[in-house]
Amino acid sequence: MLALHVKEEILIDVKNLTKYYPMKGTFFGKSKDVIKAVDGVSFQVRKGETFSIVGESGCGKSTTGMSLLRLIEPTSGEVVFKNKNVLEMKRNEMLDYRQNIQVIFQDPYSSLNPRHTIKKILSEPFAINTKLSNAQIEDEVINLLRLVGMDVHHLYRYPHEFSGGQRQRIGIARALALNPQLIICDEPVSALDVSIQSQILNLLKSLQKKLRLTYIFISHDLSVVEHISDRVAVMYLGKIVEIGTREQIFNHPQHPYTKALLSSVPVADPKLKKLTQRVHLEGDVPSPKNPPKGCPFYSRCPIRLDSCNQTAPVLKEVSHEHQASCHLI
Repeated sequence: MLALHVKEEILIDVKNLTKYYPMKGTFFGKSKDVIKAVDGVSFQVRKGETFSIVGESGCGKSTTGMSLLRLIEPTSGEVVFKNKNVLEMKRNEMLDYRQNIQVIFQDPYSSLNPRHTIKKILSEPFAINTKLSNAQIEDEVINLLRLVGMDVHHLYRYPHEFSGGQRQRIGIARALALNPQLIICDEPVSALDVSIQSQILNLLKSLQKKLRLTYIFISHDLSVVEHISDRVAVMYLGKIVEIGTREQIFNHPQHPYTKALLSSVPVADPKLKKLTQRVHLEGDVPSPKNPPKGCPFYSRCPIRLDSCNQTAPVLKEVSHEHQASCHLI
């Protein structure tokens, strides 16, 4: 894992990123309501680290990741890469940017064209973005396959002929084709069997060390996040409620939501008692159309005060590298 220092190079700097979806209008006219999928998210990712974003389904973590690539167009904010705001880049600048920032998708089957062979799938990035000859492209494709632990005889097979783990290896190989600096991993192991998950995670860690990659790792699985992360951001209802190093988040959580998430992680050994008391959350996640006026976690927080519903808390420093947004901290 990366040793974190204040002077580490910032690879990407996200400032107050938002993504609002307008509600469909009624018979009488347009609706003024919006769905606040991502609501003022800010963080920095350092070169060579694994920065994880974790939270329940619907919290906005995948929308945040896709917004960084502009696969989903953000509503406002800044995404600074090499001193340029990605959200203001023109088409030719975006082509260069996307060679440096790649993505591994959640579903390893639907993200691969079922009508193309693996050779065709892995050749396309080179054919579109480079001037290599066909022979050179084939050499590059073979090197990619070997890099992710697959053989040359797989070249002429189709995606449906592979297992889920093998398909995800192909997805990883495609993401590596143009030597990116940052890879956004959007739930890359959630569709795989547990035994295969560890293989893919170990492959990602090995590739990171070998190629000096930087990851933004998006997941709802805390056990996976603990295994692979350097730093972790916890999202709830479109906002980051806590951010810190892996050790700080998992051993010294501050926000009530983070504590609840950690207490819900299943333990394989029934005889093993957890050190922290299980936190039971009441109610459902509020609608992002009509979030609470104050703290977004107010309606489910087991330690809330009446005043928590008046003003929204902001991220404040708990210790070095560690921030949380709670009025009671």
